[in-house]
This record gives sequence, C-alpha cells and structure tokens, in this order.
Amino acid sequence: MLAHSMTDSTDLEGRWALVTGATSGFGLATARAIAALGCHVAITGRREERLRFDVLVNNAGLALDLDPLQSGDTRDWDQMIDTNVKGLLYVTRTVLPGRVERGRGHIVNVGSVAGHQTYAGGAVYSATKYAVRAITDVLRYDVLGKGIRVSNVEPGLAETEFSEVRFKGDRARAKTVYEGTKPLLAEDVADAVVWCITRPEHVNVQSVLIMPTDQASAHAVHRRK
Repeated sequence: MLAHSMTDSTDLEGRWALVTGATSGFGLATARAIAALGCHVAITGRREERLRFDVLVNNAGLALDLDPLQSGDTRDWDQMIDTNVKGLLYVTRTVLPGRVERGRGHIVNVGSVAGHQTYAGGAVYSATKYAVRAITDVLRYDVLGKGIRVSNVEPGLAETEFSEVRFKGDRARAKTVYEGTKPLLAEDVADAVVWCITRPEHVNVQSVLIMPTDQASAHAVHRRK
C-alpha cells in the first residue's frame, strides 16, 4: 500500500512519533505505516512532557450525529469541540516546546474536507475542522524559522469506524454512508501522512486534500446502483 520514491530523504529510522487516536482507523493505520519505516511510535501516554517526539500526528477526532442546530445535543457538541479542537491544542502545546528547543520536528494534523465545505447537520463538526485548518495555518507562523514543519491531511469519504461512532453504534445506518461507493481506506490516509513526513527536510507539504474518485466535494458523491 505504501509506495515512496527513491528521493525520499527524511530518515525516520530511530526517531520518535506520537500518534493520537491510534486505536483504530486513520490513527492505527498511520502508526503502523510510520513504524514500518523504522520510527519508534507511541500511541498513548499521560506524560508527554517527558518525551521529545520528532513527529506528532494529531489524529484523534470524531463526529456525533447529524442533527440540525435547533435539535442538536449540546453534550455532543462539547465532546466534538473537546476532542477535535482542544485535544489537538493541548497535545501540541505539550509537545511543541521540546521541538522548538531542538530546532526540528513535524506536526501533522488530520483535518477533513468538512474544513473546506459544510453540509446539512454538520455545523459543529465542520466548525471543529475549520478550526483545525486555522490552527494549522497559524502554527506555521508561530514556528517560522525554527525548523519545524506543519502539515494538514484532509480526507473526504473514508470507511473507518467514523460513521459508526457518529451514529452511536448504529451499524446499519453507518453502512449507508458508503453504499454504492468505493471510499478511501484508512491506509490511504496513512499513506498521505507518511508521504508528508518523508519529504526532504526543506520541503513542507502544507495541505493534502484527499478524496476517493467517487467524490467531488463534501456533498457530491457518485453512488452505483
């Protein structure tokens, strides 16, 4: 699944990476892909301040339900904002000072096509992914000249446990999201992350918007009968 050119010159052998949300989906696939390149990968831990990671992949995130604002559950809103925005900020704040001190590192945030285009019922989730996009863009200013790269990998329709989480365990409803399409796989997104972090160190891939061939936008999906 992972195909990298011979020009890849960023050596990950022996370096350390922290991948959040790595028990399934994009995070698990990314952790496995990075580990396959000889990088030590941590996927959990409560004392991040004691470690100095070369690569941080802020992958942890979720969407909950598709209710309109007038009937939305504010508890769902809080969970999305706490995980998708505040979680990313807090982990980055913990890890970043060590990277600045060493003068090298790479932060990859996992955004979404929903950070570019909204859709019915996705107000809060889209807001969190617009926030990820804004935080990523601002972070490049904050670390300019400090040898740190910052990338945003933004997937479209991808078949993971995402929809099952969104619909709170309703597998039948979750399956309808992907019916008649050939969506991205978690490994496709992981491949994009690995491509970003294996560029030469003078190259920063700022954003990768990746969607399946069956998708043109957040709300334009080709479905076969």
